[in-house]
Amino acid sequence: MHTDHERCYRAAESRDARFDGVFYVGVRTTGIYCRPSCPAVTPKRENVTFYASAAAAQDAGFRACRRCRPDTTPGSPEWNVRADAVGRAMRLIADGVVEREGVEGLASRLGYSQRHVTRMLTQELGAGPLALARSNRAHAARVLIETTEMPMSDIAFAAGFASIRQFNDSVRHVYALSPTEMRGRRRSTPTGRVTLRLAVRQPFHVDGLLEFLGGRLIAGVERIDGRTYARVMRLPHGLGAVQLTLQDDHVACELELADLRDTAVAVQRCRRLLDLDADPLAIDEVLSADPLLAPLVAAAPGLRLPSQVDGFEVAVRAIVGQQVSVAGARTILGRFAETFGTPVTFDLAASHGLTHAFATPEALAEADDTALSMPRSRARALIGVAQAVADGKIELDPGADREAVRADLVALPGIGPWTADYISMRALAHPDVMLETDLIIRRMLERHGVEPERTERWKPWRSYAAMHLWRASADLERTLR
Repeated sequence: MHTDHERCYRAAESRDARFDGVFYVGVRTTGIYCRPSCPAVTPKRENVTFYASAAAAQDAGFRACRRCRPDTTPGSPEWNVRADAVGRAMRLIADGVVEREGVEGLASRLGYSQRHVTRMLTQELGAGPLALARSNRAHAARVLIETTEMPMSDIAFAAGFASIRQFNDSVRHVYALSPTEMRGRRRSTPTGRVTLRLAVRQPFHVDGLLEFLGGRLIAGVERIDGRTYARVMRLPHGLGAVQLTLQDDHVACELELADLRDTAVAVQRCRRLLDLDADPLAIDEVLSADPLLAPLVAAAPGLRLPSQVDGFEVAVRAIVGQQVSVAGARTILGRFAETFGTPVTFDLAASHGLTHAFATPEALAEADDTALSMPRSRARALIGVAQAVADGKIELDPGADREAVRADLVALPGIGPWTADYISMRALAHPDVMLETDLIIRRMLERHGVEPERTERWKPWRSYAAMHLWRASADLERTLR
């Protein structure tokens, strides 16, 4: 969209918050870049340039606006939808792959050369993988500077910078402030604890998210109290605990981490879990065109597709839930967490009664199929998936090729279309999965005479249609009781 100057200018002129994170406005007369909804006086047409990413604006010499803070906008919903190499690359960069594995690791995961990956990203986004990752690091540094008492040297390495000099230069370049100037006044927090506010696109159906997550809680791993969801997470450098309080216009996030280098990754995984970067207006517009879905969308505008902080955990949920009730699955999953998981001692976790991180693929791959408290055929299927993930034959990370993962899953013994589709929908955040083999959805479609070709009109948001149909079925069941 950033190449359509007139369309972008109209969005900025009307301060349309729907485009925050979709493109950025560089103002040549001031040298700053803003989000489209910035409350400042709209600059003249001839004085602005539009960029597809904050990194591109920064590389062009613009600094972030201190008023609208464009680096804190929701992420572009485009990267959640796209299945091509650029979309996969952006999801992997957001998950911190460049910091952990370098551009070489990113290229290897995508199956291209480093040069080709750099060319693709630069051509479409105006910045290569290193610049995009550097922009993410600068934002992570800002969070740590403003919310913790950590020494600046610790913050530099926690945010992923290779040196203090690189940290200082990047922060000055992006924000036109030194780290010391940026720190200012803030509330003191313990080392290892980070508090921040997660931006959300409107509308945001909080109750729908909490109902879905609440019905599937794993004892000892996650808990909901009112509008607060808490859980333990596995992260690249260690474990962590998170508390997410869902408000109508934002999500208050508190993290306690074993290693603060995981800050940016933890935040991104929380955003993915709650689907905070979705474009609810675009989704609702498509689904509302169908007479079956229109009243459901009207009753739950901005309904989200809950994803995950651990793709393997979702795969285990799907396999365990194949032939048992949701409540029965919760019981089995709780036993898995207690038996095969990792105990935690975070204060934040203890305050919510959380005791374990969920089991790793390696732990379940080594389990005996008679020790999993489930039919042996499903136990063997679960162990087979665990072994495939542990060996790297199947990757359930944000940048995985969704169609390839589905094909690999179905090829494993005991994994059918429903299980593979559910894993694709939630573990890979696939927005366009039509769970036609799901018993509840099939009954809903048959009851209303919906033929398969009609569901084709719901693309590319059929996963959200499934969420509405599940919610409608649950409402109907409560009404009939």
